[in-house]
Order: sequence, then C-alpha cells, then structure tokens
Amino acid sequence: MSVPQRQSFRWFARPLALVVAVLLTVVVATGFLGLRYLQERHAANLAQERNRQVLETLDRLKAVIADVEAQRRGYLLTLDPQYLKAYGVSDESVRRDAQALQALVAGDPLQSHRAEHLALTVAAKLREIDEIVKTVRTYSGPAALAMIRSLDEIRSQIDQMVDHERFLHVDQERRAEALERRKAWLIAAAIVIVAVLAGVALALARLEAKRRRKAIAENIALHGDLLARDKKIRRLVDSDIVGIIIWDLEGRIFEANDAFLHMLGYDRADLASGRVNRTDLTPAEWRDRDARTVDELKRKGTVQPFEKEYFRKDGSRVPVLMGGAMFEQSQHQGVGFVLDLTERKRAEEALRQSEERFRTLVHFSFDVYWETDAQHRFIHQEFAESLADAPGLGSEIGKTRWEVPYLEPDEEAWRKHRETLDAHLPFRDFELARLAPDGSKRYVSVSGLPVFDGRGRFIGYRGVGRHITERRRAEEALRAMQAELAHVNRVTTMGQLAASIAHEVNQPIAATVTNAQAALRWLRAQPPDLGEVRDSLARIAEDGKRAGNVIGGIRALINKVPSRKDRFDLNEAILEMVALTRSEVLNHGILLQTGLAPGLPKVDGDRTQLQQVILNLILNAIEAMGGIDKGTRELRITTEREAAGGVLVTVCDSGPGLDPADVERVFTAFYTTKPTGMGMGLAICRSMVEAHGGRMWASANEPRGAVFQFTLPLERDESVPARASGGW
Repeated sequence: MSVPQRQSFRWFARPLALVVAVLLTVVVATGFLGLRYLQERHAANLAQERNRQVLETLDRLKAVIADVEAQRRGYLLTLDPQYLKAYGVSDESVRRDAQALQALVAGDPLQSHRAEHLALTVAAKLREIDEIVKTVRTYSGPAALAMIRSLDEIRSQIDQMVDHERFLHVDQERRAEALERRKAWLIAAAIVIVAVLAGVALALARLEAKRRRKAIAENIALHGDLLARDKKIRRLVDSDIVGIIIWDLEGRIFEANDAFLHMLGYDRADLASGRVNRTDLTPAEWRDRDARTVDELKRKGTVQPFEKEYFRKDGSRVPVLMGGAMFEQSQHQGVGFVLDLTERKRAEEALRQSEERFRTLVHFSFDVYWETDAQHRFIHQEFAESLADAPGLGSEIGKTRWEVPYLEPDEEAWRKHRETLDAHLPFRDFELARLAPDGSKRYVSVSGLPVFDGRGRFIGYRGVGRHITERRRAEEALRAMQAELAHVNRVTTMGQLAASIAHEVNQPIAATVTNAQAALRWLRAQPPDLGEVRDSLARIAEDGKRAGNVIGGIRALINKVPSRKDRFDLNEAILEMVALTRSEVLNHGILLQTGLAPGLPKVDGDRTQLQQVILNLILNAIEAMGGIDKGTRELRITTEREAAGGVLVTVCDSGPGLDPADVERVFTAFYTTKPTGMGMGLAICRSMVEAHGGRMWASANEPRGAVFQFTLPLERDESVPARASGGW
C-alpha cells in the first residue's frame, strides 16, 4: 500500500472509530435505560394485576354477603327451610373470600388493616345472624330483620376498600402513562442520536465509496434495464396472446413465437429452413398494402395496425390485424405483432347474416318494424318495400302512437292500451284504423315487446305491424254471407214448419170465434148478461194478442232483422220453440220432455239467433226419428248451470244416432247426412253459439240416438279487443 493511500485510510479510520465508540456508548446507555424501564413496567403490571384481583374479590365478597342476607331474611320472614339449603356454602364462601382478600393486600398496610378488620367483622356478624336464625321463634320478625341490616357495616367497609383500590388503580394508570411517555422520549432520543451518527458515518463512508459507486452505477442500471426489458419481451413473446415475428424489410422472418406459428400451421423446423417468408405468406391482393407499410416504416419507424390476410400452410387464408415497429439500433429489421381475427370475422359474418335474416323476416312477414323510447315516442321505423301507402320517412318520429291521426278505436280502448304500455307489458294484435290516401279506412294490427337495459330499467318498446285491411274486408264479407245463409236457413225451416205454424195460429183464432159467439149469446139474453160479455171480450183480446205474438216470432225468424243483444230468460225462449213445434212433435208421435233448471240466471245475447239454434236442433231430431218405431221416439231438452259459471243446453233424441266419424264433420259447412239437406244448419248454429262466447258439440246417446249440447256464458266480457289507430 502506498503512503498516500495509508494516510487516506488513517484519516478515514479515526473518525470512524470515534463514531463506533459513540455508537457503542449509546447502545450501552440505551440498554441500561431499557432494562430499568422493563423492571418498572413489570412492577406496574404486577400492581395493576393485584389491584384487579382485589377489586374482583371485593365484588365477589359483596355478592356473597348479599346472598347470605337474602337467604337469612327469607327464612326469618317465612320460616321456610328452603332458604337455608345453601346455608354452610355461603358462609364458607364469605370466609374464603375474606382470607383471600387479606393475602392480596398484605403489601398495603392500610388495606391489610382494613381487610383484617373486615374479616373479624364478617365472622362476628355471621355468628350473630346464626344465633338469630337458631332462636328465631323467640325473637320478633322486625327485631331479627334489624339485626340482619347490620350487614350494612360490612358493605361500608368493603366500599372503603373498593374506593381505595380504585384510587390506587388511577394512580397506577398515571404512572403507566408516565412510563410510556418516558419510553417514547427514550426511543425518540435514541433514534435521533443513532440517525445523526449513522448520517455522519454514512457521509464518511460515501466519501470513500463515491468513486467506486460512480464507476459501476451506470453498468448496474444498464444491466438491470436490459434484464427487465428482456424479461418483459420474453414474457410477451411466450404468452401466446398475439403472434410476434422478427423480420427485415425484404420479408425474411428470423424469429417467431409459437402463437404465430400455430396461427399459420407451421413449426420450428419450417421457420429454421426459411420457408416462412412474409412475402410468400401474403396473398397477391395484399402485397400493395405491404409495400405501403414498408414505406411507412422507413419514414416513421412504426406502422399503425391494419387488417390483411396470410396464407396458412394448408393453403387456406386467415384474417389478421398487423402492426409493427423498426428496431432503434437497426434501420433494416423490426418486430411485428399479429392478431388472429378469425373468430371476430366469423362473429361479424354471423351477425350480418342474422341481421339479413331478421330484415328478410320483417319484410316478408310484416309491413313495418318500429321502436319507441321510454315515453312511447317513435324513434325508429322500417317499412316494407311492398307497402304502397307507407307514411313519409320520419313523419311519425318523435310522436306517440295516439298522437298520429286515427279513426279508430274509441277513447276507452286507447286508455286500456296506454295502461298496458305504462305497465311495461307485452301486447299483441292491437288493431287501429287510419285514413288511407283514397279516403277509405286502412286497418293495422300492432304487436310489441318491452325492452330493458342491463340494469333492468325500461327503455322502450320494439315491435312490428301488419296491414289487415283485406282481412277485415274478408271478415265483413264472411259475416254478411253467414247472415244471408242464416236467413235462408230460417226461411227453409219456416217452410218445414208451415203446418205447425198454421196449428199454432189456428188455435187462438178458433178461440176468438168461440168467445165472440158466446158474447153474442149473452147479449141476446133477456136481460143481457153484461158481465159474461165483458169476460168473453177479454178472452177475445188475449187470444188476439197470443196470435200476434206467434206471427211476430215467425216474422222475426224469417226477416233479416239485425242482431240485438238483450238479457232474456233462456228457459222461456226454449219453451216458445217447444210450443212452436208442438204440432210437428204430435204428428210424428214423439214424446217430448223438458228438464229446465229452475231459477236459471238470464243470459246475454240475440234471442232470435239462439231460438233459431234450438229450433234447428228440435227439427233435426224430429226428422232423424221419422224412420223408427213410434213407441220409441223420445226427445228431451234440458238446461243446467255449469260449475264454471255458464249454462249448458242439451237436446237428446232416440233416433239412429251419429257415426263416430261424423261427430265433428256434421258442423262442417255443406256437409249433410240428409238426402235433401243443405249442410248449413249445424254450421250456422255453431257459429252463432261461438259468437255468443260459447261452444257446441255432439256425442252419442245411450242406448241409441244423438246428443247435441252447447254452452253459453252468464256474464259476457264487454271489453273490446284493443284496437288502436294512428302510428304503429
């Protein structure tokens, strides 16, 4: 070692030794003070623990004294031995706690004296109470209780000791806080001293190490940066999240990760052989884009991600997202990042096809697709190309359905529709009518579903609409045709009932003639019997009214009277048809029975149409039984109330019955089992019943014959299906 170096070492060693000596002195002093602190802390902890035990013993002693007092008092007041079961146990607990208390306060003269006096007092009082208990019958109850109250002296002594211990506890806590503050100051001082000395030592050490650290600092930092960068790059390359390649501007690929090779179906052997070349992997239509990419890399050093395609090893193509950058140390090589877009392209194609299918479905199945916001205002509309009179583009955007001019429905239907919308419920076939360009009505049927966002909030409706104008016209034409057929059926039926009608009308006419002749005879009498004349005239009026009712009922069945909804007695309507067909029933030798339920509620509907149904069923039964023996011809008509809340009407005959294959076919239009039948009667009857909200069916009768039944609701739903107008 040279002389200058040795002098420098001595100059450095002297203050360093002084620092070490001072540090050792501080450590020794700190250790001594710390040991004293630990001793005082231990003593304080012992004092606090003794204080806690004394307080617990005093509390326990007070509780035992209270138990003793309660037991003795109960016994003195009731003389019940049950209170003395724990007699010896309580006394022993008192004595044991008193002895334990003396042991705990032995180090405190004042408390030790109090504990000793308390033990003597407790022993004396217990003996005194025991004597009272033994001679309780010689003492009065109040005197005995007064002696037991002397236990208050014991409680007073216990309270004095408790107060003293609590005072000691407060003092101990104050001392403990002082110790903690001293400890904090001691630690703070030691830290400050050590910090100052350490700073001085560090400053001296840095003077010697400065040159060496300065020499190697840059190398360490550079090496660390290289390691960190290499680790990050290696982690990115090996993660297989994206494909990574190292290439040059001529298209050669020097290195690639497994993700890139797997993406194109190559392996490491292909990469090493040079068969993986960026130019060869690129289809011809993408090479111009690659040329522009190379120019951009030369100018900027980086290229923004762009989409292209690569050839796989098997010749297929893979869509990729490509990006890259040049290395700083080389203007000829760079790194590229490749992301496989196959799944995304597949999803985009599936979405595009789904949208095309949906659009095709809407265009061919519906006339409009619409969307509304949370306030039910139109925000989107798409009309089919085949829709001739579609509203102007955007003319209804921003409006609600009821703000677009409409012709139907009424306010009540709109109110119900808006209640459905405000409740965010789906709706179907809401019908409305708008004014067409030619002045006619254009009917539309609208359906919609509510839409909610990811948090469940209502954001609007989506739905479709369909023009139903032609359907409505067809329905109206069908209803007109059905009415015409019903009229023809009624006229045909009346032709078959001509004899019965003549019989029904002839009866009131014959009665009228008879009563008129009787009235004339009473007038010729001397003197005239005016009372009998008056009665005969009254009977003539009743017979005339009865004939008028028969004619009116026949006229209503024959004429094209419009449908009328009334509440009427179904049993009474059936009996009218029974009376009308009485002659036919008698002429064919048929036994007709009725079983009409009494007290049947009135039904809602067209009385004439329902009477036509009953009349058709009666005549069909009469005609069916025309070819069998007269003795077995039976016809029964019954009514009953259904459990579901409707009325069941049954017409049962004993004719030849129905073939099981014809049970449903008999209700088909133009199908008939009669040689001269039109095949419309039962079809019209079923349509009339269904128009009243009921249903009609046929079945076999036992042992023979047929049963025709139909139901009618007692309470019709007066609400009209929601038909809206304006908008979609």
